Amino acid sequence: MTGIKTTGEKKLMLFSGRAHPELAKEVAAELGVGLVPTKAQDFANGEIYVRFQESVRGADCFLMQSHTAPINKWIMEQLIMIDALKRASARSISVIIPFYGYARQDKKHRGREPISARLMADLLGTAGAHRIIAMDLHADQVQGYFDGPVDHLFALPVLTDYIGSRVDREQLTVVSPDAGRVRVADRWADRLGAPLAIVHKRRDPDVANQVTVHEVVGNVRGRVCVLVDDMIDTGGTICAAADALFSNGASDVIVAATHGVLSGPAADRLKNSRVSEFIFTNSLPTPSEVHLDKITVLSMAPTIARAVREVFEDGSVTSLFEGDA
Repeated sequence: MTGIKTTGEKKLMLFSGRAHPELAKEVAAELGVGLVPTKAQDFANGEIYVRFQESVRGADCFLMQSHTAPINKWIMEQLIMIDALKRASARSISVIIPFYGYARQDKKHRGREPISARLMADLLGTAGAHRIIAMDLHADQVQGYFDGPVDHLFALPVLTDYIGSRVDREQLTVVSPDAGRVRVADRWADRLGAPLAIVHKRRDPDVANQVTVHEVVGNVRGRVCVLVDDMIDTGGTICAAADALFSNGASDVIVAATHGVLSGPAADRLKNSRVSEFIFTNSLPTPSEVHLDKITVLSMAPTIARAVREVFEDGSVTSLFEGDA
């Protein structure tokens, strides 16, 4: 007989960057594990230093970092943490990214533009990531940019269950804020058993975040409209779409989105909007200046924890969403 047999068992270790530790703590509690103690600090010139306080040799490592503001700093920190795990002989490195930065730059709209979503995947792979676990990517094709397994999680079950329990489904209409979100809105409509409407818009290609709403396709008069999107950034698109729905006779408008980026003028736009409720998940921390009474934040920690457990136990992540996505 040649070689050596090992009797060791698999070991799961959960790590978190500094971008959104609250979500990581929730996931750790769901899994019944503790976060690995990590020393992370910034040097005077802005360089990031990371060192893990426990051995990771031979462990299946799950590293959480959501790409919130300042986004480039937290992406760099995540890459450094992946590199540290690789050089410390981790058995596998699964990177959990509740909000995947640069996902909107998934293709070239005009000449001389980058495809930054692909660059992100290349950086993660080069750093040493073996698997990516992401949630509600802006474009499905981003999964194909990474040369390894990508588990795509969906917030739809959590969001629709919440809305379905609070709104009379007979009065409900699901609305896509633009043509690009129709497929997602259609899945919402199927799950809630509600009709679908679309807000047709035109964006100025030379001015960021400038949208002109033209018309509503579908009957929304007297209906409770649920505007669905993957993210709300400055709030311009969604608030303009809500105004169009009210102009066409909607009795109420609710906004549901997975990622509440909420940057720039978002706080004022949400506050002054006639929308009765904005529903987000905790994939990103809510900026302190945007804590409004009409914002509801739902936790995705149970979903992420179940996905981590399935990956660790060689189960099926797809089984979590069969019939939902």
